[in-house]
Amino acid sequence: MTRTRVTAALPLIGLLVSFAILYRDVIAKLVFDWGHDDNYSHGFLIVPIAMYFAWERRQGLLEAARQPSVLGLIVLIGSIVTLVAGILGAELFLTRVSIVGVVAGGVLYVLGWQHLRILTLPIAFLLLMIPIPAIIFNQIAFPLQLQASRFGETALILWGIPVLREGNVIVLANTTLEVAEACSGIRSLVSLLTLGIIYSYFTDQRQWVRATVTLSTIPIAILSNGLRVAGIGVAAHYYGGEVATGFLHTFSGWVLFVVAFVFLFVVMRVIQALAPEHVPERAAVAPGALPANEIAI
Repeated sequence: MTRTRVTAALPLIGLLVSFAILYRDVIAKLVFDWGHDDNYSHGFLIVPIAMYFAWERRQGLLEAARQPSVLGLIVLIGSIVTLVAGILGAELFLTRVSIVGVVAGGVLYVLGWQHLRILTLPIAFLLLMIPIPAIIFNQIAFPLQLQASRFGETALILWGIPVLREGNVIVLANTTLEVAEACSGIRSLVSLLTLGIIYSYFTDQRQWVRATVTLSTIPIAILSNGLRVAGIGVAAHYYGGEVATGFLHTFSGWVLFVVAFVFLFVVMRVIQALAPEHVPERAAVAPGALPANEIAI
């Protein structure tokens, strides 16, 4: 029996060794970016959480029938071709996204469709560890900068503060504020999206609720960042432009994330209040009595 298990595990061991050899440099650069790019510092948490999701499904994996599929080999080859193309073209995103393809293809090739279906969430969750390509990042960041600037301008006008906005630059009576790329809110958007997936996963079992809460992180992140810009603008108007670059600027980033999570919590509670999750319960049994389908022996 032990020899049979070892023989069955040999393909998986071979894939793991090959994976380590192929992706040594790719993973090293990816981890380096997590440590030096604040937009993706949450990447360190993605793999452990994905592994927890997989571990939570261990019973289903053990019960699932092992039916290896040749299609998995095709996915593996396609992912390796993507890796090579990314290396030759110096495109980091391709080399990194091929990791997910190799993992999915390896599961399909060695274990089969049932195992891949069970591991869909853990594998897909790994995509959050991969930084967005610069060309897409810039296309998202600049509109977010403009949106935050407009929100800040509107809030300052409502506060009674004279303001002039030129693109992503907010001109006050005593100072000028620029909503830079770092203040666009994309950092909080990516982090909050990750938090939304985790929070909804552990809070509600219904797929539509999880999807709704996760998608709500997008407007929540935009709204929270707009409030941050407006708050800094109010402080700069009364206390000078120095507060916009000092402790308040850094502290407001932490406050932003706390406020965003509160909004996320409220969204979840509202959904659960309007559409409660029904959990089957056993009929009440009088103390000392047995249910109708149970016999004392």
